[in-house]
Amino acid sequence: MLVGIKKHKIKLVILANDTSDKTKKNIKYVCTTSNIKVIEYSTIQKLSNAIGKNNKAIIGITDDNFSEGIIKKINGGDLLWIK
Repeated sequence: MLVGIKKHKIKLVILANDTSDKTKKNIKYVCTTSNIKVIEYSTIQKLSNAIGKNNKAIIGITDDNFSEGIIKKINGGDLLWIK
């Protein structure tokens, strides 16, 4: 994940609400310095189920249109940039 962020391949990072504070702080710092949007959403269990994996607290989205669609959906149809 960090390699993708540093290479600017990741357009959006979704962090589970129950991710550890240390991990949130580290990911948010790296994303902020790389100008990548971060959303805190749902739980580790629900995010993991959504992508068909186990125990995933962080999801990186690489597609611009998909990341914008996710942000729109979370914001109730309005495209608001979240940091």
